[in-house]
Amino acid sequence: MPEPDDPFSLFGLWMEEAEKGEPNDANAMCLATSTPDGRPSARMVLLKGVDGPGASPRGFVFYTNLESRKGSEIRANPQVAATFHWKSTRRSVRIEGPALPVSAAEADAYYASRSRGSRIGAWASAQSRVLESRFALEKAVAEYTIRFGIGEIPRPPHWSGFRIVPERIEFWRDMPFRLHDRSVFHADGAGWRTEKLYP
Repeated sequence: MPEPDDPFSLFGLWMEEAEKGEPNDANAMCLATSTPDGRPSARMVLLKGVDGPGASPRGFVFYTNLESRKGSEIRANPQVAATFHWKSTRRSVRIEGPALPVSAAEADAYYASRSRGSRIGAWASAQSRVLESRFALEKAVAEYTIRFGIGEIPRPPHWSGFRIVPERIEFWRDMPFRLHDRSVFHADGAGWRTEKLYP
């Protein structure tokens, strides 16, 4: 069966297959950011949404503390790259493009879907800042647990999401003798231009 000529549809198929075989977090991706002067950093984050047909712009959504290192770097330089690598299917996807803020409504909806403990954690963790002791973190968790009691836990003002709007998506598939299959989609107006690359 021929593969879809739309990279979002192809990504959906590959993710569906990965979810059947990966032991943990098939939605984990390595997110690379950089400072305005080009100093890079990378870390693992979890993909929390892929926009369906008709959405504008379409992209790959993740959430974070906006005051973390990645949040600060994205605000200073929105150009990012992300990589998925699935050992179970011997496939990889690379995405490049700007990371744009999601709407407040999107962030509110996703935040509300998180477990209570995760919502408390978003308030208690000064992500990426120096932690003086584990006790300090546990104390902050306890303080916010008491503060919010059994009521609603609002989304912190420093916690939201970004949507990577791809300008380039590469699909890599392992092949015998290291003659791997590489297909690249380049954003081209309202559509996509495709090409194959040497392995």
